[in-house]
Parts: sequence; C-alpha cells; structure tokens
Amino acid sequence: MVRRSEKLTFPGSSGELLAARLDLPEGPPQAYALFAHCFTCTKDITAAGEIAGGLARRGIAVLRFDFTGLGHSDGEFANTNFSSNVADLVKAADYLRATHAAPRLLIGHSLGGAAVLAAAAQVPEATAVATIGAPADPAHVMAHFTAARAEIEARGEAEVLLAGRPFRIRRQFLEDIAGHRLEAAVANLRKALILFHAPRDAIVGIDNATRIFTAAKHPKSFISLDDADHLLSRRADAAYVAAVLAAWASRYLATAAEEGAADPAGSSGAGAETAPGQVLVREAGTGRFAQDIVAGRHRLRADEPASVGGDDTGPGPYDLLLAGLGACTAMTLRMYADRKGWTLGRISVALTHEKIHAQDCADCETRQGRVDHIVRRLHIAGELTPEQRSKVLEIADKCPVHRTLTGEIKIDTDLDRTE
Repeated sequence: MVRRSEKLTFPGSSGELLAARLDLPEGPPQAYALFAHCFTCTKDITAAGEIAGGLARRGIAVLRFDFTGLGHSDGEFANTNFSSNVADLVKAADYLRATHAAPRLLIGHSLGGAAVLAAAAQVPEATAVATIGAPADPAHVMAHFTAARAEIEARGEAEVLLAGRPFRIRRQFLEDIAGHRLEAAVANLRKALILFHAPRDAIVGIDNATRIFTAAKHPKSFISLDDADHLLSRRADAAYVAAVLAAWASRYLATAAEEGAADPAGSSGAGAETAPGQVLVREAGTGRFAQDIVAGRHRLRADEPASVGGDDTGPGPYDLLLAGLGACTAMTLRMYADRKGWTLGRISVALTHEKIHAQDCADCETRQGRVDHIVRRLHIAGELTPEQRSKVLEIADKCPVHRTLTGEIKIDTDLDRTE
C-alpha cells in the first residue's frame, strides 16, 4: 500500500501543543498504532520514520509525536520526566480515539518502550505492545549523566550532553524516574507483547530484554536484531522491524476487529462500522464520562469538561447537539444556494445553548420553569442582496435537524437482556 503522512498537533499532559505526524495507508486503516520515540530523540529519527512508513504500507496507521520539550513540540524539556512522558502517551491515545480510532498497537523505542509498558494499562483498547531496545528499568537512563549527578543533587539542575546536544536535567527528573518499576506493569500487561533487541546493543544491554521477557506472561515473543545498533540507524534494520511487527501484530489486530464485529456495542474496534443511520455510543473505559461514538466508519469522542468531573477529551453532549444543528444548517443553505445558482461565500454557523426562565421568553408556549434557548448566528462571506438575506433566514429554519428539534419527538428506549 502507498502511504501518506499528515502533520498535526494536539495538547499534551501539561497543556503544551505536541507536534505529531500521522502516517496513513492509502485505503482505510486496518488499525491505528501509537509510536513513542527514544530518550531525547524525536518522532523524525530514521527508526521512527521507517517503522511508521513500513506499517502504513501494510495497512496500519501510525501516530508518532515529539514528547513535551523535544523536536517541534512546545514546552521545556527540563520540566519533563518519565511520568510526564507516560501522560503525554495517554494524551496521544486520547487524541487518536477522539479523531480516528483508539490505538490497538503501542510501540516504544528505548525509553519510549518503557513508557508504553507503563502507559499500556491506560489504553484499554490496545491489544498488542511492541518494544525496541527498551530498558527494563526507566532509571537506566541515569547512566547517561552519571558525571553530572552530584551537581544535579547539589544545585538542583545541571546541563549535560546527550548525543552531542545539551539538555538541562533537574533533580525532579532523577526523583521521578527512581520511583518507577516496570515489573508489575509488565506482569499485569494482559496484552500480547513482542520484544525487539540487538544482542550487542551498547546503550541498553540485552539483559534488559531478558528481564522484561521473564516478567511478562504469554503471549510474548522475542526477536533478535543481530548486529543492529541501538538507534536502528540503518534503514534496513528499521524496515526489518516494521515487516516482522506488521506480520506479528496482524494476529492480534484481526482478533480485535473480529471481537468488535461480533459485539456491535463494542464497535470502536479496528475495522468496525455501523449501518447507515445507526450510531453506537459506548463508555470508553477511561475517565468518568468519556464515550466512544461510532457513526458509519467515523469515530468520535464525547466527554464532559473537568469542571464537572470529566477529562475534557471530547465535546460534551450539548456541544454535539449544536454541532449537528450547525452542520445541517450550513449544508441546507449550500444545497439551496446551488439549486438557485447563487454564488455564496463560505458559510459558518455559531451556536450557543442555555436554559432560560420560561417567563422571560415572550414567544414560548411554556410559561413555567425553564426552556432550552439556542442562538444560531449565520455568517456568509461576501455581500448578500436583501432578498437573499431574507431567504437565507427562512431556509435555515427548514433544515431537517432544526425541524426535528422544534417538532414532536418520540424516543423509545429498550434494555438489552442480560445473558
């Protein structure tokens, strides 16, 4: 398959915008994967690009991103730590879930591998995890700045050279990473695991793979990378990982897709779709209110803002209601303008919703309690004649969703029988 690549941004765990790239196959993705890069690396290193491209050509879409303070992402590296990397990974999964589909495959290179092992439990949709040259203990990275550790402890921070570039490391980084142990997370992974590791890896020794593999439960696999270096700087080595990973993951991604097809209520799975006119909503399994929405082949996320106990990973129910009315209004106006041969500029619709006292509404039939009040403001680029302005307002009220909301609505609710 030919693949295409899109640049994008999404908010990270600290609110900073993280730079990302989504590698997509030419056709509909079989599944989505999330890639975490190595310590102080970026999403654009050879290994990340080759692996993402190789998976995309085999039908798996891959989101790779720069952690906070690295590459093209906002924020300051000195303020980050292993915990913030894990939180950024979860935010990346939330972004995929809300805009495309939740990642079924998690991939981590070096410290990114340790991060995906730590984050995996917070991505319940993921069925498979892959690590490449991952340390069994996140504190392994301390070996890179042993000489500066005394200064960091004494002064609270120090500048160290990593891969020839200066980075500021603070005491909080050391304290955070020392508190993480992966054995329990690996033992309770409950996802298929594959380890890629080079026996002669000079940065992260092969004994790390042994420790992770021993702690993990089946299904688990190990692939030796022979004479590859830690960064997989030879394209052939990264291409090999992509080919083997795609073949291995297909077994578990296919299983996830089959389960989604067998259980329509869980159809946020890879490849699952709903019939025309049918929408499925299911609790996402993360946060208090988050919901996965499937409409045809499209996937959305609904949530509540943090102010009412949600995680703000998607628009709220009323936001989606307003969006439906706004979209229907703009589409109806465009269809009418095209039929009349009008040359209208770009149409936009801004909407607000609130509850108002019925007694304050002069033209409402209800006189007691509160009524829903939606304000819809239209903007059309360019000049309109007085006749066109009048007709636009008339046609806006004839959009099907408007008629549904202002007409009589009957909603029947059934409860599935528990087997």
